[in-house]
Amino acid sequence: MEISDAQKAAITQWIQEGRSLADVQRSLREAYEISMTYMDVRFLVDDLDIAVVEEEPGEPEAPEVEPAEDVTAEPAEAELVEEGAHGAVTVDVDAIPRPGSLVNGTVVFSDGVSLGWQLSAAGQLGLIPGDDPEYRPSPEDVQSFQSQLQEVLRKKGF
Repeated sequence: MEISDAQKAAITQWIQEGRSLADVQRSLREAYEISMTYMDVRFLVDDLDIAVVEEEPGEPEAPEVEPAEDVTAEPAEAELVEEGAHGAVTVDVDAIPRPGSLVNGTVVFSDGVSLGWQLSAAGQLGLIPGDDPEYRPSPEDVQSFQSQLQEVLRKKGF
């Protein structure tokens, strides 16, 4: 997808105004009819070498986190944990990829629901439905998952 110089300038201005990546994603869709995933917007901002201004968090509350039990398989390694409003989002990467995926693993959202995820060789990221096929994680958890996954994959050389 080609982004014009005017669009790049608008993105830079939005970030400098303190807008979040989700706000930039929404503004691109509304102003220019450009539909991008959150991760694509993140990569675009990184490619444009724009420093994202993050708000200083207030006094964080210490949430009580109950460990999620997964008796089916033990993950290869817990890569990152990010504290959320109700708990932690954790991203695990499996040592052996599933057939048809470049890399995959598990994510446990702040509400304790665990889902599988996979990244195809074509770059398609997907969540694998769990026990409740109607479950949808909160937008904050999805953003946390995507940012953690990006960092994990960068560390692993993807």
